[in-house]
Amino acid sequence: MSKNVADLMPFSKLMGIDVVSAEKQRIEAQILVREDLCTTGSIMHGGALMAFADTLGAIGAFLNLPEGAAGTTTIESKTNFLAAAPEGDQLTAETTPVSVGRRISVWQTSISRADGRKVAVITQTQLVL
Repeated sequence: MSKNVADLMPFSKLMGIDVVSAEKQRIEAQILVREDLCTTGSIMHGGALMAFADTLGAIGAFLNLPEGAAGTTTIESKTNFLAAAPEGDQLTAETTPVSVGRRISVWQTSISRADGRKVAVITQTQLVL
């Protein structure tokens, strides 16, 4: 799959997500914390962090779709916020499967700042359509 798979999703393209690699067992991506993705205090909005992770979990689920499946959708997501992501920082996310089944897959995304500190850990469940 093309590393620019996020470009197929208009919202992800708007966010500026750069997919570095996309394999069935691991997706890596980066995003720059821009002013328009921030909340007060010039830190990345929690919803933007969640949307970043949701995009990567969707890519993983898509890459693992069984033959004949129409697509995938998020049915559950849980986020642990661990540290602030200041404007101007480059974040890196790594998404890996927890479980991939015929109807449901579960993905975990770890998002880190450039200094290596974890910003958030997100676990989401994707339903095969």
